[in-house]
Amino acid sequence: MNATTYDVVVIGGGAAGLSGALALSRARRSVLVIDAGRPRNAPAEGVHVYLGREGTPPRDLVAAGREEVAGYGGRFATGTVTAAERLADGRFRLTLDDGGAVEAARLLVATGSTDELPPLPGLAERWGKDVLHCPYCHGWEVRDQAIGVLGTSPLAVHQALLWRQWSADVMLFTHTMPEPTGEQRERLDARGVTVVEGEVAELMIEDGRLGGVRMAGGREYRRQALTVATRVTANVGALARLGLETAEMEMGGHVVGTYVPVDPTGKTSVPGVWAAGNITSPTEQVIGSAAAGVKAGAAINADLIEEETRALVAARRAAPGVAEAALTPEELWDARYSEKERLWSGEPNAVLVREVRDLPPGRALDLGSGEGGDAVWLAGRGWRVTAADVSGVALRRAAELAERAGVAGRIDWQQHDLGQSFPEGTYDLVTACYLHSPQDLPREKILRAAAAAVAPGGVLLVAGHAGWPSCAENPLPDVHFPTTREVYESLEPAEGEWEILTEEEFDRPHTGHGGEQGTRRDNVLKLRRLRSTL
Repeated sequence: MNATTYDVVVIGGGAAGLSGALALSRARRSVLVIDAGRPRNAPAEGVHVYLGREGTPPRDLVAAGREEVAGYGGRFATGTVTAAERLADGRFRLTLDDGGAVEAARLLVATGSTDELPPLPGLAERWGKDVLHCPYCHGWEVRDQAIGVLGTSPLAVHQALLWRQWSADVMLFTHTMPEPTGEQRERLDARGVTVVEGEVAELMIEDGRLGGVRMAGGREYRRQALTVATRVTANVGALARLGLETAEMEMGGHVVGTYVPVDPTGKTSVPGVWAAGNITSPTEQVIGSAAAGVKAGAAINADLIEEETRALVAARRAAPGVAEAALTPEELWDARYSEKERLWSGEPNAVLVREVRDLPPGRALDLGSGEGGDAVWLAGRGWRVTAADVSGVALRRAAELAERAGVAGRIDWQQHDLGQSFPEGTYDLVTACYLHSPQDLPREKILRAAAAAVAPGGVLLVAGHAGWPSCAENPLPDVHFPTTREVYESLEPAEGEWEILTEEEFDRPHTGHGGEQGTRRDNVLKLRRLRSTL
């Protein structure tokens, strides 16, 4: 399955998700926002108590936020996450409802909550219009109007007292709530709140607006707005498979919904996963959700910096004089790639271009794909490429390069320590260009596996160094660079199994790490499989 890799995938594109994405994209992280386009506040006419954005329609706020995130390089995908899994290297793979997949080093979950309304005819149709919940969001808009409070829990008394601040005409319909105590009735009476006993049967809708409520016994009460307390459910969905758990939220000893517990930065109990917005705080307003998103985004960036710093420290410890063998191949190469924003040019190897450009495209396997220059070039010429490397840092950069080149859908990026695991399948082209390492590398074993992966009629291309650069100072004397004949014999070929198409050494220009100019001698072996020995 093809999967583009990002530093962070943000799930949910409301105020919290977009604010987190903005903080991360401004921190020069690769960010993807996945959003289904169904915000909790969609029915509302405007966002309120948001300094500088007072009264902005919710969709206008989202549109402005998306434009700002995109301005710093953030990307967007429309859909929902249907499956989530943690990969062996610690990254996350998410599958979307369209069948596509993406991968990320970290996740920010901002999927919000769902309001569950009481089962009363007409309630859902007027939700967010004149059936309301939060007085700080909508109280000013219905000030001095006839307001009803639908009692469904012990919290209805508190709700009625609260709404009394915006209007002198407030009625509390006891509906399904417990009978108010004597003390509660005294408090309501002191504030001038009228208590109406009995169950509400339905809403009265007149000319497309709320006209009042009709009780089960037939009595009618004129009301211009009705407030309700919803049960709020955290939208965890497929992310529950990662171990993302919810807890019950209580107010006044009464359970009002569920939420995802987080620490002050938004970090969840699942390593690598942060959450922000209504999924962690169902009663939070838009401005608070946005602030939580910024805080979570900053925390994620700091966490990634810490991981990258550990890799750099490992690389420093692996410098000459320190045993590189103490590092795993993944740690070593992650550290090497983390030293610079880009280690290689992003262009394909010249020997690959020369030897492959005339081949008809088919299925290709690129071993040691690095930052993706070869794989992207092949995909651009019509090949379907499986690209393998041990470094997650390199693979993430390669996936970004493929995305920018418009060929992401033609490349399957796979992380392998090729001495331990190997991509499955057979291929029309297998390339192993400059498969060298400062650690012990079972190169012959890997090349035999590469040869076995070539389909009959397919091509194996092995390019490597034949010696140190001319400008190298104090090259290590005990390092052996295999010749093309040694490479061929290491494949243990059967008689008549391979046709040698290219076998040569050549010199090419070389620029050292410090900018030194010189030449370097390389070699290339190109073989065509005539038949399989399997």
